[in-house]
Amino acid sequence: MNYFPLYLKLDNKKILIIGGGKIATDKLKKILPFTSNITVVSNDFTQDMESLAKSNRVKLIKKKYKKGMINQFDIVISAIDNITLQKEIFYESRDKNILVNSVDLQECCDFIFPSYIKEEELIISISTSGISPAIAKYLKRFIQKVLPKDLKDFLKEMKDLRNSLSKGKQRMDILEKKAEEFFKKN
Repeated sequence: MNYFPLYLKLDNKKILIIGGGKIATDKLKKILPFTSNITVVSNDFTQDMESLAKSNRVKLIKKKYKKGMINQFDIVISAIDNITLQKEIFYESRDKNILVNSVDLQECCDFIFPSYIKEEELIISISTSGISPAIAKYLKRFIQKVLPKDLKDFLKEMKDLRNSLSKGKQRMDILEKKAEEFFKKN
């Protein structure tokens, strides 16, 4: 079964990344534009991870993962090479309502990381449901090339316009017409 595309508000969610290597660092980079309420547990950290943590107030805990460490978190990203430990972490989370992403272990994932484009409030995500991250990456690059250059400015204009109009059908019609005109000219 495919993953349901969902945008999740992370403001009040506590996130744990288990692992301090390149893949864990990549996951940290992907999630940092949305929250900094992140803790990373690992015996070792890449220099990039340490730098990102320092500049974004991410908490690093330099120790080996022990059972129970996930208990205070809402979301866990298991980015370690130890498949047995990844499975243990996933099964440990089952009765705790903790969402888990296990890198390269799709059967132990409640969610996956899509490839995404983020330009302020505009977020476009691309997923192949874990089948081919490479295709998602190249599709992202393709989409970035065809997006109108002034889209960010137009989105701000639309936000201001939407906030200035009363809710209802007339507002929906005005915004629809404006969006249609924008894309016709681009």
